[in-house]
Amino acid sequence: MPRTKAYVTSVGFTPVGDHWEKSILDLAVDAARGALKGLGKKKPGQIIVGNMFSGVGASQEHLGAMLASALGLQGVPAYKVEAACSSGGSAFNVGYNLVKSGAIDSALVVGVEKMRDLEPEEVSRALAMAESAEYTQFVGATFAALNGLLARYYMEQLNVTRDELSSIPVIDHANAVTAAHAQFRKAITPEVVGRSSMISDPLRLFDCAPVGDGAAAALIVSDGAAGSRKKMVEVLGGRISTNEFSIYERDDMLDFKASREAFKAAMAQAGVPLKKLSLAEVHDAFSVVGALSLEAMGYSRRGQGAKDAKAGRYSKGGELPINTFGGLKARGHPVGATGLYQIAESYLQLTGQAGKNQVEGAEYAATQNIGGVDSTSAVHVFGRAA
Repeated sequence: MPRTKAYVTSVGFTPVGDHWEKSILDLAVDAARGALKGLGKKKPGQIIVGNMFSGVGASQEHLGAMLASALGLQGVPAYKVEAACSSGGSAFNVGYNLVKSGAIDSALVVGVEKMRDLEPEEVSRALAMAESAEYTQFVGATFAALNGLLARYYMEQLNVTRDELSSIPVIDHANAVTAAHAQFRKAITPEVVGRSSMISDPLRLFDCAPVGDGAAAALIVSDGAAGSRKKMVEVLGGRISTNEFSIYERDDMLDFKASREAFKAAMAQAGVPLKKLSLAEVHDAFSVVGALSLEAMGYSRRGQGAKDAKAGRYSKGGELPINTFGGLKARGHPVGATGLYQIAESYLQLTGQAGKNQVEGAEYAATQNIGGVDSTSAVHVFGRAA
């Protein structure tokens, strides 16, 4: 099949938070309608839904056909993609490759998760499904516990201090203050992070992404389906990579190999040098994951991710702004939707619609969405449409 260019022409998203009055379908419809505005009266070629645990969280599967019906798009092929917390980014990658290949001329990609209807213990069990049921879940290791062990190892092996580890959550919260859709819009200090409740030593409450409901969507179109490029961004590259499944099986637990390989391949496909990136939306479900991701993607040297964040390299006015609307920590992390929130936020930045969160002169953006502890990583690179 001939290959074509792929563009994001419109996005939609809900605020992240407690949506007691809305179902998982309500949230998906709200986000999808915003994204469909870029297609006019036409129907998308496919509908792809990114979601991690709708069966557990909402007693609902078959989300693709359900969403198509609710949107009045019966007949359009529709299905769900699952890759733990990287479900949103992975679903987008499917749509991108279908459009890029010429198989379809447009794809509506929606990420959605309903988490707040569950009790905290139920959320913990659902998130643990990103790891092995036979080995990790069996011994009672929660997802937070695994990341706590990783954080302790990172701090001890690479001489990272508590204050340095707190730096990425501080950046996130500073950026979220002016982000209308963010779950927590209040600035914090390293001292606040360090004094917050212990979750899994050394990780404290403010090291960890919150539980929330939300949905985000993006419309991908081909050259032939694209109209005016004034409010469009081009998808320049996109790759998914996987790692040895469980961190304790890896030769080096501090090497996020999936993110490293996916980022390298996506950037090579895009033809964008690292120094040309204007911003990055980084998957920081836990502060240690954000730091190791920045190192894997080549922004920081080994052991320097948290230190560079403390030095100001990743703040809004720094060398490479990250998580420009608050990241997973402050914008929120409705797990199946997170990858689409990152993409929608990059779209706003590159089309000059980011308001008070705008990165001046933004030309290129990268998004990184992780499932498990870097077991899967979906990376995409975007640029202003020429």
